[in-house]
Amino acid sequence: MKRVLFVFGTRPEAIKIAPLIHKFKNDQAFVTKICVSAQHRQMLDQILSIFKIVPDYDLNAMKPNQTLFDLSSFILSKLNDVLDDFNPDLVFVHGDTTTAMIASMAAFYKQIKIAHVEAGLRTNKLYSPFPEEANRQIIGVLANYHFVPTQNAKENLLKENKNPENIIVVGNTVIDSLLFMKEELEKNSILKEQILKELARYYHFNEERKIILVTGHRRENFGQGFQDLCKALKQLALNNENVDIIYPVHLNPNVHEVVNAMLKDIKNVFLIPPLRYEEFVYLMDKSYFIITDSGGIQEEAPSLSKPILVTRNDTERPEAVQAGSAKLVGTDTQKIVQEAQRLLEDTKEYEKMSKNVNPYGDGKASEKILEYLKQKG
Repeated sequence: MKRVLFVFGTRPEAIKIAPLIHKFKNDQAFVTKICVSAQHRQMLDQILSIFKIVPDYDLNAMKPNQTLFDLSSFILSKLNDVLDDFNPDLVFVHGDTTTAMIASMAAFYKQIKIAHVEAGLRTNKLYSPFPEEANRQIIGVLANYHFVPTQNAKENLLKENKNPENIIVVGNTVIDSLLFMKEELEKNSILKEQILKELARYYHFNEERKIILVTGHRRENFGQGFQDLCKALKQLALNNENVDIIYPVHLNPNVHEVVNAMLKDIKNVFLIPPLRYEEFVYLMDKSYFIITDSGGIQEEAPSLSKPILVTRNDTERPEAVQAGSAKLVGTDTQKIVQEAQRLLEDTKEYEKMSKNVNPYGDGKASEKILEYLKQKG
């Protein structure tokens, strides 16, 4: 039996890797273990609980105000012991986090094969997003198997002279998780009641009011970027008193200090704590449209028929933009206001953005990855 180690550390990674972990755990062809860096602690633990995942190794890497130097060196050192203890044949990493990049380096140093899930995404601008673009490119150099979400991602890797036999288009595992959770919400009335009870602590739904859902956390938007976003949200709220803006505010002090200082006193802006995954999926489904800098939400929202305004200047996920489901607005205050107002007022524009097919897959990415590696032997 092949020994497989999954290494991840953030909430988005956990959401996307969870269905794949369950596929491998339930297949007797593999001995599967899990290592979390806990680069995010509280938000990661929520996802582990929801998907009933118990790590075999927990590096507990999250520290207040740590730098990328601190985080990288800590994870690399700890993974040396983990890899020696388990001695895997294959290490799975996901996406573009510091955890994923460092885990790839650690596996490479031990000459262990690397499987990269959500491979091939590129802006080809090394500092945008920072440090994620560089992380992805480094992992791409080291990985043995590249599981890409789209044909566009495959083309990116072919341009970098990666072996075409090791590039496999599977869709994005986040759609696996999203469809699983959406089905749970539809059939599990107790879960839905629990979610409504929890959300009622912060917000009471009113079918006559449209909801704009906002998220923001990316490092490149710290400082002026978040200030300009908050100016746009304030202007939208004051101009549209019949619209509610709900913003689950990231725990990073570079985010929540700015957001609370600028938006806390506006009556139709609801600043709430980060939500559990099932609560967030419910809120996405109830929203009219979404303003976000999140990569995962760019992938999820089209499956829920929700238009997205992306508060980034570049995206390594151009497929949603090309399909017409998403627009890049950066953190330009007036552009955010203009595009959001258009979605609120122009029914044809809204319908055009909300009725596109999701380019990121059919919810069977995890199954395809498992079957491919079983065939490889």
